[in-house]
Amino acid sequence: MCLKLGFAMQRFLLATVLCWLLCQLPGGAQSSGLQVMKQWKLLRYNFPKQMRAGDTNFYNPENVLITGIAVTADRIFVATPKLFSGVPSTVSWVPKDKIGDSPTLQAFPDWSFSNTARTNFNCSDLILTSVYRLRIDSCNRLWMLDAGISRSLEDYEPTCPPKILVVDLSTDRVVRRIDFPPEVLRGETLFTNMVIDETTATSCDDVFIYITDTVEPGIIVYDSGKDVTWRVSHPAMYPDPDFAQSEILNDRFVLMDGVVGLTFDEKKGIVYFQPLATDRVFSVHKDVLRSGPLPNGQMLDVKLVGKKSSQGIGLAVSPYDSSLIFSPLTETAIASWNPATNQQAVLAQDVDRLQFVADLTTTRAEPGVVYAISSKFHRFFLKNLNPNEYNNRILRIELPQVKGQTLKSPLLGHSLPLPTAPAHNSLLHYSLYNAPAHTNIHVHSQANRNALQTYFTSPAFGTPLTTKTPYKFENTGFVNYGLRNPFTALNQGEAFPPSKATRDNYQRSYLDTLVSSPVTTPAAAPTPYPQSLRHSGFYYP
Repeated sequence: MCLKLGFAMQRFLLATVLCWLLCQLPGGAQSSGLQVMKQWKLLRYNFPKQMRAGDTNFYNPENVLITGIAVTADRIFVATPKLFSGVPSTVSWVPKDKIGDSPTLQAFPDWSFSNTARTNFNCSDLILTSVYRLRIDSCNRLWMLDAGISRSLEDYEPTCPPKILVVDLSTDRVVRRIDFPPEVLRGETLFTNMVIDETTATSCDDVFIYITDTVEPGIIVYDSGKDVTWRVSHPAMYPDPDFAQSEILNDRFVLMDGVVGLTFDEKKGIVYFQPLATDRVFSVHKDVLRSGPLPNGQMLDVKLVGKKSSQGIGLAVSPYDSSLIFSPLTETAIASWNPATNQQAVLAQDVDRLQFVADLTTTRAEPGVVYAISSKFHRFFLKNLNPNEYNNRILRIELPQVKGQTLKSPLLGHSLPLPTAPAHNSLLHYSLYNAPAHTNIHVHSQANRNALQTYFTSPAFGTPLTTKTPYKFENTGFVNYGLRNPFTALNQGEAFPPSKATRDNYQRSYLDTLVSSPVTTPAAAPTPYPQSLRHSGFYYP
């Protein structure tokens, strides 16, 4: 009987079983292991007396939300990009000690770095326009990726060229500035995410940085040791119109964002990425990215990892078993999937606290812990925000752990011991181990396994996919759409894409052919970098 069910009906039934499983958890156990570190209804700042905090062009609390996070032993840094007007400081910090409070944000490094509502600045100054993501390296330095775009979801003003500022957290002083050459920029470039690859580093500046360009989809590779930069692109980095509309509870919003989710598996050397407007996750090996610009006509060696149950942004990798950690928007959950074993787990599920997870990050201060930024981004975007609800949260999750494993950073010089935990590693153990006996949940049942498959499906474990020959793709050249964001009209409802269609299981696209084994073959030895790729950067004493 079940074999005769259509694909849509099977998916509905599996999703129903999953929802039933999650609902069986006791109150608070739906988000078992999910700890609220900080939460705000509206973000507030430590404004100096001379600042005009009453000017909505300078500070509009209903337009400020967090998209990025970095954590040290005593501080939490957050990125609040200028998606709309009225964002006074784009990088701030709060003390880490108190749990569950709503602290006042402290501008970082200080208020002189903010150019909001200012005209007396030069783009060559040490200022920050709009930072989406932050990352901390093994040398205790904070890397701040400045997109340089103001009001990216309003009128999309290119205020300054994009750059990276690197701050020594022992002194809170800028020690390096990285400016990007025009060869890697496009007409509407918007840098939104980055990861730091220290796997072959011999010094603090001998690292690789991988950066997402969301509006002009591509990945920027920066070789910090040689101070050169290049750009690669692939159809997998572009938004899929079938997934332009995202759904969170009762809200639906349309956002045609390209590649934005990004994370790096240091053990396997694999970079995972995803656009917002897709249900797929892709990967590319670090050696492929490090090989330099692609010759004309050559495609980037991208692999399809699998499909999620809905769209999402945040990605991370477990330091224990290299499981991919992701957050499907519609399911308001954080889940994990192991590419090597196909094991899945729901790490946390909460209809209020996990509505839009923009960033997931691990931390050297707490090995085996993932921090998440959750906001009601869709409510900000749709302009139906409720200021009496908690709209920004910093969440903490302890990852499932395996005995005898350690997390080693190449620049630390020593291993960081990880706490031990039960060795039991069943499919549902991580999310249901606190369920009471009367719920009668059997973690090894096939029904439960199938239910969790609705979160992530991997073609690498099924029948090889076949489709027509891929179309040609031009990965070089400049595209100039003018001063207006090419997606602005779509995002403002002036045009509407087709609704998300239920795809037949046998209808494949070119992206579905990018399937391989979990281990990707490294690329050939890197070619010498052309002199034109070299660009200027600055070091500060």
